[in-house]
Amino acid sequence: MKSIWKGHIQFSLVTIPIQVFNAVEADSQISFNQLHKSDNGRVSYKKVCKKCDQDLATEDIAKAYEYSPDQYVIIEDTDLSKIKLKSTRAIEINHFVELHDVHPTLFESVYYIGPHGDIAKKTFQLLVQTLAKSKKAGVGRIVLRDREDMVLLTAHDNGLIMYKLRFPNEIRKINQVPDLENTTIDDGQLKLAETLVDSLSTSFDKLVFQDRYHDALNDIIQAKIQGNETIKSEQTVETTPVIDIMTALKQSIEAAKDKRIGA
Repeated sequence: MKSIWKGHIQFSLVTIPIQVFNAVEADSQISFNQLHKSDNGRVSYKKVCKKCDQDLATEDIAKAYEYSPDQYVIIEDTDLSKIKLKSTRAIEINHFVELHDVHPTLFESVYYIGPHGDIAKKTFQLLVQTLAKSKKAGVGRIVLRDREDMVLLTAHDNGLIMYKLRFPNEIRKINQVPDLENTTIDDGQLKLAETLVDSLSTSFDKLVFQDRYHDALNDIIQAKIQGNETIKSEQTVETTPVIDIMTALKQSIEAAKDKRIGA
């Protein structure tokens, strides 16, 4: 696995040489090209001015911010250079927090971290084992692609996971969702719902994750490559909607029991 960034973790006076890796497999998703239907030629796109219909080269294009409808300010490269952050090649850890205190909406992307060089291995494992034993996560900053990001570091097996975090101003408040009301629920319904949750509860690592859309799409692609256009689709079982919530809960509990017995 090829690293995407090399530097060091720094907290207080401790410095650990590390390297960062993408945790997500870039080639795992199927992507398409666009072709001209009549001759299978690849499609390209021109950049055209909507005002004068002129084809534009890269040097003809300016960055602009629309601050009101059809009103723009031009942002020059010199403007951006003034706020460009110099990479220190360091993940600066300033605080340690409980992982459950970090709301999941803040997580943006995930990376793996390993030691860089034999000399770093022991100190790296010291940090990994300290985080694992304390059940804490390190919060710090990193400069990637001229932009400073907040990151969260957690121990995982013998390595570290780094989560790039969204800033709070990027997250909408849940109270913006309409029709969220604190409605009084019947005790009987609540008890049955809790029973259903208990009957369906399991450990997360026992769940089977399968991207069924990806698998089905890959089957179609492979069949077409081999000249076989016939693909049998997976049949979905239609369920009759149950209007009465108590009846639905009771039926769901029985179905969950039968499923466990069958397993």
